[in-house]
Amino acid sequence: MISVGLVERVRARLVAEGSSATPASVAAAVRAEGVICGDLDVAAMLRAVQDEVIGAGPLAAALRNPDVTDVLVNAPDEVWVDGSGGLRRLDVQFTDDAAVRALVARLLAGSGRRLDTAQPWVDARLPGGVRLHAVLPPLARRGTTVSLRVQRSKPFSLAEFVAMGTTSPITARLLKAVVRSRLAVVVTGGTASGKTTLLNALLTLADPADRVVIVEDAAELQPDLPHVVSLEARAANADGSGAVTLRDLVRQALRMRPDRLVVGETRGEEVIDLLAALNTGHDGGLTTLHANSPGDVPARVEALAVPAGMHREAIQAQLIAGVQVVVHLRRSPAGQRSISEIGVLVESAGIPAVVPAVVGSAAASGAERLRGLIHDREGDAAAVP
Repeated sequence: MISVGLVERVRARLVAEGSSATPASVAAAVRAEGVICGDLDVAAMLRAVQDEVIGAGPLAAALRNPDVTDVLVNAPDEVWVDGSGGLRRLDVQFTDDAAVRALVARLLAGSGRRLDTAQPWVDARLPGGVRLHAVLPPLARRGTTVSLRVQRSKPFSLAEFVAMGTTSPITARLLKAVVRSRLAVVVTGGTASGKTTLLNALLTLADPADRVVIVEDAAELQPDLPHVVSLEARAANADGSGAVTLRDLVRQALRMRPDRLVVGETRGEEVIDLLAALNTGHDGGLTTLHANSPGDVPARVEALAVPAGMHREAIQAQLIAGVQVVVHLRRSPAGQRSISEIGVLVESAGIPAVVPAVVGSAAASGAERLRGLIHDREGDAAAVP
């Protein structure tokens, strides 16, 4: 077992000598500390030193674990991970809050983002796709809080969702028909319910001939398609200028001849431009939205669009005309994610409402409506249960 103290002494020696962390330099530094070790120990030490100098330090092993989706630091002595087995605490800790802050500073190096007393929180995408969010004390009362969202190297396919029990073969077939019929889809659910993961899987079902333009706050979507343009928002610099918002990018995307417009997460005034796009010939658009249930979608969209200056009646009319399908995800306390409902957006006395079409894998009252929408687009209407 390689001690944390030895790793720190080797790291300090390399820094003092101005040496990079190579197998030869690490072996020499270990010998200088009076420790005799073999090739395997040197390899382990090399990885540990590299994690400490340029990587995620004590969090590196968790980030390399393919079953981990999130690494969460609540305090220097409290680290959790989330993934296939749900939330669990790790036997990992930092020496103090300064060590946590140093780790965040190291991870942010080269990202153009800052974290200090003037800007006490940060949201950034790191090399390799990991998304980092951190908040400094005293806003975070127990010390610097860090959340790391791990991006899977290869996106899940719909077949893998079936294998994991996230959805049934019947529902998977229906989702294929929905996407290929170019119906506009909103994927809903709570935090960490798997919305972005499902959205990525749905995107891979699109026609390979489609030009797909993706707009995201932090790039996470990576569909296996030949013609994808990915746009990423930008935060303001240290002077408070240079910000590029999702709404800016949605407007630019509409000038880029998209066959499908995709907004990774709709959470602000960009909803106005997305609704406009879905009502002006941009069929097959997709997005995600935080909502507790499919029926909450009209109210959530209104809550985003009204503060941006859009009249309620216009929001309702464009939502009815532009969005057809809502797919809702739930996450159990044990961490199991599942597609709990597929709904159809309909008009009821001039007001948008979402009617269940499939609950679990069973047909519901809106199934006939969904079957008709798919049929009208020359899709596989028989896919509806």
